[in-house]
Amino acid sequence: QVQLVESGGGLVQAGGSMRLSCVASGIIFSISSMGWYRQAPGKQRELVARITGGGGTNYADSVKGRFTISRENARSTVYLQMNSLKPEDTSVYYCNAVHYGVNSWGTGTLVTVSS
Repeated sequence: QVQLVESGGGLVQAGGSMRLSCVASGIIFSISSMGWYRQAPGKQRELVARITGGGGTNYADSVKGRFTISRENARSTVYLQMNSLKPEDTSVYYCNAVHYGVNSWGTGTLVTVSS
């Protein structure tokens, strides 16, 4: 059974930084594509960043230059370093894994950026 457990959310002031972590189990982490998505109230879930098993990354235009996704295969963990946070980054952030074509999701962690 796949489990993705996010941590690191909370309240931060605009301009601040925060790091999210997601620990995966039940998958072969090293070959899985991992991603972070977010969903604000009344909006659709959107991709924030992805990292492939080979380390290739892509980002939403809105976070390029501010957010960095990385992975630590030995710990089955994917990170999202968020810098220069803006109030519009306020959302529930979800960890995603694609393992042999199957999507799995964490339960989400709330990030609130105050102005």
